[in-house]
Amino acid sequence: MSIQTLGFIGLGTMGEPMCQHLAQKSGLKVIAYDRQAEPLQRLATLGVSACESIDLLTRTADVIFMALPSGVQVEDVCNNHLLPKARPGQIIVDLGTSPVTLTQLLAERFQAKGVRYADAPIARTRQAAQEGRLSVMVGCDANTYATLEPLISCFASDVTRCGDVGAGQVVKILNNMVLVETVVALSEAITIARRAGVDGEMLFKTLMKGSADSFALRNHGMKSVLPENFPERAFSTDYARKDISYALALGDQFGVPLPGARTADKLLASASEKGLGEYYWPVISKVIAADTTQ
Repeated sequence: MSIQTLGFIGLGTMGEPMCQHLAQKSGLKVIAYDRQAEPLQRLATLGVSACESIDLLTRTADVIFMALPSGVQVEDVCNNHLLPKARPGQIIVDLGTSPVTLTQLLAERFQAKGVRYADAPIARTRQAAQEGRLSVMVGCDANTYATLEPLISCFASDVTRCGDVGAGQVVKILNNMVLVETVVALSEAITIARRAGVDGEMLFKTLMKGSADSFALRNHGMKSVLPENFPERAFSTDYARKDISYALALGDQFGVPLPGARTADKLLASASEKGLGEYYWPVISKVIAADTTQ
């Protein structure tokens, strides 16, 4: 099947810039659906056509990308819209972070209808999405990957086939687990440094010159933890806890206790209980600072 039309469902913080890059670089017609009118209006100036329903989008698009908050929304959209309307030859792509078991189950159900399914969760920041520099971890067969890789490369600078369906989710979930645990360590370090009379900025900049350097330090540490910048409408504490819950489920499935991830989960839960659930998730550094004693 030749691909003529791309469909995009979910134009939130990350979805809108990804859809924009597809419209600008793919050379294909792009149609989109979102419950909010504003992103559709902005994208219309780039030639993206708004769909009045997911069902209409499903009947029209050859490849459908979903950028949804969690597996709950993915399951709902697939069961109530995509699966009933999908046709043989289509490709469905989940760009969000969803449970591995759900991903594999949906892939089987779509395969029974002659539809290919791929998990392609994205990593990196909102700025990276705007600049087209995301990292995408793909789970699908080799032929499907060959079709999708040029499209995903419209909004990503790094695209990796991690294995068959579900493998992309495994890698992304573990990526987020390591990231959150690293920010916990950075938050603990800066809390101790400040109480010891050591400047936090000096600490982080010095760590960047040594073996503790990391993407998390240069981005989440320097841009969020250090200046205590935790905006709303970024990747929230509640979303981060959702991803950690997926990691804990994998740990249970494969018999790995994950004490570090469980600590991170408790901190994220504490942040939500303190009313910080909608704030950018490195706000856990405030919890760590507040929960310790002088």
